[in-house]
Amino acid sequence: MKRSGIGNMGQGGRGISAERLKQAAADVRTIAALGYPRDSVINFVGNRFQLGRTERDILLRMAFSRADAERRRKKMVRAGHLSGRRLIVDGYNVTITLESAMSGRLTVLADDGFVRDVSRIFRSFRPTDQTRQAWHLIFSFLKCYPPSQTLIFLDKPFSKSGELASRIRRWMEEAGLPGDCQAAAINERQMGRMAGIKASADTVIIDESDMVFDLAGHIIRRRLRIRPFRC
Repeated sequence: MKRSGIGNMGQGGRGISAERLKQAAADVRTIAALGYPRDSVINFVGNRFQLGRTERDILLRMAFSRADAERRRKKMVRAGHLSGRRLIVDGYNVTITLESAMSGRLTVLADDGFVRDVSRIFRSFRPTDQTRQAWHLIFSFLKCYPPSQTLIFLDKPFSKSGELASRIRRWMEEAGLPGDCQAAAINERQMGRMAGIKASADTVIIDESDMVFDLAGHIIRRRLRIRPFRC
């Protein structure tokens, strides 16, 4: 199994040891449990350990209080649960996380059980040949546990969302999966409240949902055999 490593992440080439990051993550978990705002917790711990931007991003996406982590874990469903049910896919979240892992960029396995990327490429994302490879992996997986309907949403304000939605619809038809892909102005809370199992690692969507499946994380860990970073 390939491992998603830290590498040399610090600002100005300064690295940080996994042990030091582990200590910082423990502080985030402890302080977050006291109910302080999350951004303030990351900023406080980051300053204490003199962390760079990437290390802080790792903590933001990975370290949660035990209560928050357990609450989200209870909403996770297994792959077999998708069969015959409606699946709502957070298109960019799933695509970018999967492409990050495929490209060898850093992904993390968070306390709540979800795999997240630390790429910061969300706003600058542009479809490439790898995007097609990622969706072929997704549809190949879904054919093993076919949902009754798969609805994929891409944030409409983003560049080329309509064009990518058209491509994904075509790839879905080629795979023989019923559903649709739309470029739509739907925020995370709205998506979380839609009926069906959600495929996303976005914390807002998870918190608003009853059932969630970590689609990108499952493919990364089970199909690509990549081990995300964990501390």
